[in-house]
Amino acid sequence: MNDPRSEILAAATADRVWDVVVIGGGASGLATALEAATRGASTLLLEAHDYAKGTSSRSTKLVHGGVRYLAQGNVRLVMESLHERGVLKRNAPHLVRDLGFLVAAYQAWRLPFYATGLKLYDLLAGTLNLRSSRILDRKAALAHMSTLKPDGLLGGVLYFDAQFDDSRLAITLMRSFEDAGGVALNAAPVTQLIKTDGRVTGVQFSDAETGQTYAVRARVVINATGIFADTVRHLDDANAAPLLSPSQGVHIVVGREFLPGDAALMVPRTEDGRVLFAVPWHGRTLIGTTDTAMSDIALEPRPLHQEIDFILRTAAAYLRPAPTRSDVLSVFAGLRPLVRDPNAKDSKTLARDHVIVVSDSGLVTLTGGKWTTCRRMGQDVVDRAAKGAGLTLMPSRTEHLHMHGWTTTADDDHWRAYGADASRIRALPGAAALLHPGLPYVEAEVYWAVRHEQARTVEDVLARRLRMLFLDANAAINAAPRVAELMAVELGRDPAWQAGQVQAFTELAQFYQL
Repeated sequence: MNDPRSEILAAATADRVWDVVVIGGGASGLATALEAATRGASTLLLEAHDYAKGTSSRSTKLVHGGVRYLAQGNVRLVMESLHERGVLKRNAPHLVRDLGFLVAAYQAWRLPFYATGLKLYDLLAGTLNLRSSRILDRKAALAHMSTLKPDGLLGGVLYFDAQFDDSRLAITLMRSFEDAGGVALNAAPVTQLIKTDGRVTGVQFSDAETGQTYAVRARVVINATGIFADTVRHLDDANAAPLLSPSQGVHIVVGREFLPGDAALMVPRTEDGRVLFAVPWHGRTLIGTTDTAMSDIALEPRPLHQEIDFILRTAAAYLRPAPTRSDVLSVFAGLRPLVRDPNAKDSKTLARDHVIVVSDSGLVTLTGGKWTTCRRMGQDVVDRAAKGAGLTLMPSRTEHLHMHGWTTTADDDHWRAYGADASRIRALPGAAALLHPGLPYVEAEVYWAVRHEQARTVEDVLARRLRMLFLDANAAINAAPRVAELMAVELGRDPAWQAGQVQAFTELAQFYQL
């Protein structure tokens, strides 16, 4: 079949002036592009690598208000996050679901202390609260979480937040943006900002697959590149002071046997003051995260040995049996784009609020924030960008916008993430052909990812369209040759391309193994 990229590239490079060009295809960039397009702005989004390639596929998979921020006294951020949590669940019920979190108490004073704080959490959510928190006695706590360490356990508090699949939400935002008339292109790194009389009036980008360079014009350019925001700002002004103070978060993935129930474990204060979660996710247990200040920015950050040890040591204080290094199926790291505070002693005290900066040339930069509040981030930055560029836009619609695939009747299995599209994928060839016997993903999903979700590489499929790399790195390596073969047929690639894809993915996946 014809490669769908050619039509997208033609639309992106047509002779026109875009109202808005968004640089960056992570949470903030996709939400910004969707916001702009649904308000009537002609909008082009350019992503250097792949949607959610960076931090946006490496989260703890939670849509949450942030109990930690409540403890820090940031009530405004908690209220905004709780509101957006409810909005996201309403707008994408096939991707966001309620999840109970157990805070275990091994000291008597902790039960009323946690219960009071989490009741306040409920109240701040208002009418969008998911379910009310409640105190559990020892027996009820163990009933919810049979692997919880029983020695000294007094009980716990059960509260509710929401869970999602981060890169699947990114793809859903991209599809929703396309539904709204926007044009999104991945593998399209911006290499230069175009200026007229000192004002940013467009961008130059290259097609990473061919090396060809293109220039597009825009009334306003929005930099929403996450941890790479300063890199784009330096294209505008080489002397711009850095905005970001990156922090690394590491997660490990182990078997479901370590958390066999339906509830997640929340450790509100670890040995160094961090918060740690153990969360059931896609038939596995996800444990994290760390919060380590980093001086270097990398597209593929590597977990530090001490971060792995910290996660395993903390898990061992609460779970029986406790996972060990030999149980780890996958490990991944992401960098948070925390806004710099020269007075902060460490990264865990930095706020997760988003920040908008407009340069003298008119470049608008959005950075900071988190997945839960991405919709509000997009609304705020489009408001600012439209005002500066003199664009007349419709009022924001995204608070009540059903996302692509919206349905309330999705099956409660891995097909759920596709929403209303699931039946179309199941009608494709290979709908019953597993890519690996230990995971539910099938060959039909590879066809769908290439035809409808702009997957260009084996990594795009196995890391972000399907979550195999994050769930079991070894299984993903084993599936790579078949995925490359299927993609080669769809994209018209030769055996050399297949071999190169398998080699590149295998080398990458080895860094997701201990």
